[in-house]
Amino acid sequence: MIKSITHKLTIGLLCGSSLGISLAYAETPTENFEVTSEHNETTPEELAAIVVLSQLCTNYGFNKDPNYQTGYAALVKENMPDEKDPVQALEKRAKQKDFQKYIIEAQNDAKKAGEQQNKDICSEISTLNKDS
Repeated sequence: MIKSITHKLTIGLLCGSSLGISLAYAETPTENFEVTSEHNETTPEELAAIVVLSQLCTNYGFNKDPNYQTGYAALVKENMPDEKDPVQALEKRAKQKDFQKYIIEAQNDAKKAGEQQNKDICSEISTLNKDS
């Protein structure tokens, strides 16, 4: 489930402008397929998408929801499994100068996706702790 959310984040935020976000959400569950890299490493673009969504979800008020906090922690842990404190490690990474280009790209993609689709992803993150 968590990898599924990660892939939705990546596809929705990073590819949405060229593929059309509405198409990704219009697919039925039977049409979904797993897109995983062979080396199972999370890309900087995926991490940046998580950072940007965290900022947006906080602005939308999701950070006050304990389910969101737990789901977000699970999402980050899934994408940074070798880190002792993945949330803190991601926050530190987000402040690094060489990571800013990925943050800017993810912010632009999130703007293109639109508020409602970003809120939908925030809601999905809130359900992650229930499936873990």
